[in-house]
Order: sequence, then structure tokens, then C-alpha cells
Amino acid sequence: MAALPAELGILACLALFAGLLWIPYIVGISKMEPLQNAPDPFERPYDLRMLPAWVHRAYRAHLNLLEQLLPFAILVLIVDRLNGFTALTYWAAIAFFWIRVIHAFGMIAGFLKMPFRPIVYNLGVLCILIMGYAVFTAA
Repeated sequence: MAALPAELGILACLALFAGLLWIPYIVGISKMEPLQNAPDPFERPYDLRMLPAWVHRAYRAHLNLLEQLLPFAILVLIVDRLNGFTALTYWAAIAFFWIRVIHAFGMIAGFLKMPFRPIVYNLGVLCILIMGYAVFTAA
């Protein structure tokens, strides 16, 4: 059996991370007292502006991960299909994973304030662009 390329292993870890990153948001809203004059949260979710700041940030961190995971995943799968993995794609995948972990935990904890949040987010964009470069330069 062939070994799983590191990029695909990292992609699997990112998918698991994305699948679990909703937990802080759910924990946050489940600990809230029902809001006055608000509809049942099952019928209509709470307005994010009415939630505690960390719960709102947890929601945004999850969305940010999903926004970057989709293009990254598609590009990794294309590079795999083209047999185009290189040292550059290896390090871009590792960097992307840790950038997304730092972004999520930094957002939820409230440590990742300006100007660091867009810097970290755009480092993820850079990793996506590197993977896109690998698609178009694969032999």
C-alpha cells in the first residue's frame, strides 16, 4: 500500500478541524440565557450582534476556515491528480494547516486583533496561491 502524501494527510486533518470548529460556537450559544423578545433559536438563529463577542468570533473563525479550505482542498486534489507534489507544496500545506489553527484559536480567544488577523488570513491566501501555482506548473 502506498503512503499517503503529506499534502493529502494535512487536507484530511483540515477537514476534521473544520468539522469540529463549530463546537465552540454551539457551546457558546447553548450556555446563553434565552434572549428577550427573540424567536426560538431553532426557528431563526440569534442575531450574531446579540451574542457574546467570543461566540461571534467563533462563528466567524469557522466561516473563515471554510472560505479558505474549499479552494485549498480543490487545488490539493488537482495537484495530487497531476502528480505535482513538490517540496513547495509540502511546506505550503504544513504552513496552511498551522496558519488556520492559529487563526481559529486567535480569533476565538480574541488575541488576533488588527493588524495581525488580516496578516494571518492573507498568509493562508498565499498558501492557496502557492498550491494554484503548483497546478499550473505540474508536468
